[in-house]
Amino acid sequence: MDKNSLIDKTSNHIKNICHGFFLGIGTAIAEPSTILPLIVHHFSSSSIMVGFFVSLLRGGAILVQMFAAFYAQSFSYVLPFLKRVFLVRFLSWFSIGFAILILGDKHKSLTLFFIGLGLFFFSFSAGFGAIYFRELLAKMFSHKYRGYSMAYRQFFTGLGSILSGAAAGWVLNHFKAPKSYGYLFIISALFMGIGFYIFSKVKEPKKYNISKKESNFKEFLKNASKILKNDKHLKIQIFSYLFSYSYMLSLPFVILQAKKYITLSGTDIGLFISIQMGGAMLSNFVWGKLSSNGKNRIIVNISTMLLLGIIALAWITTKNIYVYYIIFFFFGVATDGLRLAFGNLILILAPEEKRPVYVALQTNIVSIGIFFSVPGGIIVEYLNYSWLYGITSVLLFYSFMLSFKLKDIS
Repeated sequence: MDKNSLIDKTSNHIKNICHGFFLGIGTAIAEPSTILPLIVHHFSSSSIMVGFFVSLLRGGAILVQMFAAFYAQSFSYVLPFLKRVFLVRFLSWFSIGFAILILGDKHKSLTLFFIGLGLFFFSFSAGFGAIYFRELLAKMFSHKYRGYSMAYRQFFTGLGSILSGAAAGWVLNHFKAPKSYGYLFIISALFMGIGFYIFSKVKEPKKYNISKKESNFKEFLKNASKILKNDKHLKIQIFSYLFSYSYMLSLPFVILQAKKYITLSGTDIGLFISIQMGGAMLSNFVWGKLSSNGKNRIIVNISTMLLLGIIALAWITTKNIYVYYIIFFFFGVATDGLRLAFGNLILILAPEEKRPVYVALQTNIVSIGIFFSVPGGIIVEYLNYSWLYGITSVLLFYSFMLSFKLKDIS
């Protein structure tokens, strides 16, 4: 089949959306700013442990991003490899729920170990998946259509997450912890699997302009470091994106701050998730329009300012549940904006033959930001929330200033 006939194909667009919808249903129950901290806190009272497990959810990807790109740069097709990633992610997520149901409160340390193990493999496999997924998006969609498709995908991901949040609230209210947590993981894994199956049926264009793989991984790393050193725009983009992740210092602990001063029911927690995902979903009407007009940099500017605003709100608020609704709503708006804009910007910036390397460099370095929740937990444990929010604000402001130098569609 002709390569051009597969670019901007409507059926691929629909499958991309469906994948996002079912993935949203699956992963919302372990959202790092709401339910996951509460699950970990059930088995351990340590804030440092909460920060560590939040990092595990996405941090394992750091270990394999560059290795995946080393091979992917020479692939004409990446979909067969992505299917294997889907299988590992499904089994990892399902196993967490199974471990919680079997072990539960009787063996809390062992339960935490298996939760961590499942989160690690779920995240570790995503390191490969992120490279293959971005490569597929770049091959299937043109720059402007990609922004349009991803905005729709993120809209329906938000819708799936809202439905998941409502269902999570019902499960948390009707089943006693930790069984309720186990049920959430198992049920959500099944929905996630549906999304994986649908996306595995996309039509992938063949890539002809591939890069010859280096003789060994060490040589590849040397070449990748040269790219990073010599490409000024890549460095600016990576550091702007990395410091935008400063919100991870604070956001996992906002829900614990709310729990400290307000009695939160399962319905309240589910509502936080739904409000956050509702903000993400609705914002994509705006983000999609801006991105399709080549204004990804403006999306980053606005999103970073919103993060600064909600950190300020969390800093001055402790007992008003409605302010927490505002915080989680605009958190959803801002993070979806950053995800869409930076995901598109790296594919715009990267030469076709080196696209996996550029994606891996950005994703690998920016993934360090996922671990910001660990020092965040240490700050909460040994200092206080004022220190936490103050440091977060300074780092976010630095990201905001860098964002004005980003290179967009010319």
